[in-house]
Amino acid sequence: MTVDILAFGAHPDDVEIGAGGTLLKHAKSGKTVGICDLTYAELSSNGDVSTRQGEAKQAARILQLSERHCLGIPDRNILINEENIRKVVQVIRKCKPRTILAPYWEDRHPDHEHCSHLVREAVFSAGIRKFAPEAGEAHKVTNVFYYFINDFVDPDFCVDISSEYDAKMAALESYKSQFELTSETVETPLNTGYFAQVRSREYLFGRKIGTGFAEGFKSRGQVKMEYFG
Repeated sequence: MTVDILAFGAHPDDVEIGAGGTLLKHAKSGKTVGICDLTYAELSSNGDVSTRQGEAKQAARILQLSERHCLGIPDRNILINEENIRKVVQVIRKCKPRTILAPYWEDRHPDHEHCSHLVREAVFSAGIRKFAPEAGEAHKVTNVFYYFINDFVDPDFCVDISSEYDAKMAALESYKSQFELTSETVETPLNTGYFAQVRSREYLFGRKIGTGFAEGFKSRGQVKMEYFG
């Protein structure tokens, strides 16, 4: 199925953290949106692959996703090589998105940075007719925007998610294995106040544009606008 917006993340929950509200906002407006996770996050300190996949499906329902893929690239081994570029190219050519979202290229987690760079390479290659013709017909993406997971800087633009904020957080709460600290889990940055960090960031971005909550994005180039208002 083709989608209007395709968001890539290194692990299930990455996109929800940085762009979940934006995806839901567009889905509610009639756009088709999807997520592609590069890995199953099999090396996560808490939870397991089966649990995480169930949580991802629940989050997908809340965010009204039309598509969710997982490429099965080994966790902590997101290499920028031809094999992985071809895998991402195939998804891009299958879904034919107008806009792609990827993690911001600077983050404390190397996997997030590698995901950002891999997607950038694949977007370029997906538009080359003679590159991997077996992966489908060439497709040129109009926009590539980068969302924040852990680290952030001043965004180039913000999307008002005040109406979607509660649902976004409900999608994140689907990942109980990652965000709940129990007697059976180990302490990580995700289960020790991470929701407060997300709320503070999105409240700050909201203040910048005069709304309650917003998600911020970076662009490597100029953002094309057809009109104001």
